[in-house]
Amino acid sequence: MTPSARLAAAASVLDSIAQGRQPAEAVLKAWGQANRYAGSKDRRAVADRVYKVLRARGRLSWAMGGREDGRALVIGSLSLIDGLSLDEIEALHSGEGYGPRPLSKQERSRLTAGEGDLPGWVAAGLPEFVVEDFKATFGERWTEEARGLMQPRAPIDLRVNTARTTIEAVEAELREAGLEPQRTPWSAVGLRLASEPPPNIQALDAFKDGRIEIQDEGSQIVCALAGAAPGMTVVDYCAGGGGKTIGLGQMMAPPLPLGKGGRPADRTDEGPRKWSPVDGDTSSSEAGATPYPTRSAGHLLPQRETGRLVASDVVNKRLENIRPRLERAGIEAELRLIGQNGGGMEDLNGAADLVFVDAPCSGSGTWRRRPEDAWRLTAEEVERLHALQVRILGQAARLVKPGGRLVYVTCSMLSRENEASADAFEADHPDFSPVATTPPFAEAPAVRLRMSPATTGTDGFFFALYERTA
Repeated sequence: MTPSARLAAAASVLDSIAQGRQPAEAVLKAWGQANRYAGSKDRRAVADRVYKVLRARGRLSWAMGGREDGRALVIGSLSLIDGLSLDEIEALHSGEGYGPRPLSKQERSRLTAGEGDLPGWVAAGLPEFVVEDFKATFGERWTEEARGLMQPRAPIDLRVNTARTTIEAVEAELREAGLEPQRTPWSAVGLRLASEPPPNIQALDAFKDGRIEIQDEGSQIVCALAGAAPGMTVVDYCAGGGGKTIGLGQMMAPPLPLGKGGRPADRTDEGPRKWSPVDGDTSSSEAGATPYPTRSAGHLLPQRETGRLVASDVVNKRLENIRPRLERAGIEAELRLIGQNGGGMEDLNGAADLVFVDAPCSGSGTWRRRPEDAWRLTAEEVERLHALQVRILGQAARLVKPGGRLVYVTCSMLSRENEASADAFEADHPDFSPVATTPPFAEAPAVRLRMSPATTGTDGFFFALYERTA
């Protein structure tokens, strides 16, 4: 493909993304399958252009006079992102072959006019309706949080299956495969790979054999903070794709072999404190905070003590998709299809030690991975999700036994889905008390925790932990 043809293809893909609800990745894959003449370099060039545009869409649309079609956004990207001159852009729009048609008078005018003074939401790269929320939540740091969420491309984080191997073994295996894994800053069971060039994780033996799962470090941390442990009855109430089900299952599995001094082999006292599913060292925990859950030290737990893990969802297809992941990871879990009002879980009412609610949300914490979703979200959808989250929390709370715990998690950056939903739950459930935790990235305990690309280098997450007192 010529450079001009690649631009035309990118514009077409962008229009397809805007017209549907599929992830950009899926639309790009479908385009590649329908255009077999495009080589690997062509597909990569088209994908790079598409993601550049999606991350800067607000700015590009503003520069092009409010136009949001793929052609206008691509033209704007050539000027504002690539820094090409008008003559260079016109040369790429000759109309010859499979390239885009020549620039219109209006398009030339927009390219020569410059950006002018950008509104705050345009400069930050956020949808306009979320800016006030960011300002209220993050104060003077709101633009830094916005840039961290929208601009950088996220790395690829892996969770090592500690029920089957050690992080050292997987790290060595990945290096032998030609990759360059790095330890994640906070999770002692996490490895990080650069997103460029994109590695084919699913082709690795470590993935096929269940020794690794793709999981953002933030997801690893919220699973750890939940406090699942062997012998518990644990419910993953909104199981979705099952990633956190597996994370909770690994917390309930036998611990890693211990090294010298009774510490896990992968623990180190150098650098930030890393948490491990078997880390029983609570010396740095603040008084009144819940430390990272302690496991039996000095010996391996027999499999029969792992407890009971239940994964539920309202969509059967999601549950069926979890099965092969569980089998690959070597984790056992009961899969439950439940009704919209929580029906189908009555036998577990008041019986669960831990109920984990990874609630449906906007996914705004993952916009660095799926920037297209930022431009699909509306204020009305956020309100709908808030009401749904409050209802789901009420349903899930029925399963918690006295003294048991309830976890509320979203991958959202928006206060309406986070603090507001937690506030509503607390007002309706005085029999649940907030529990403070001290995560590895903080020095003091807190009853509500936030993670974000700008502050923790993870996806955006919100975490709240409750204990049933009556």
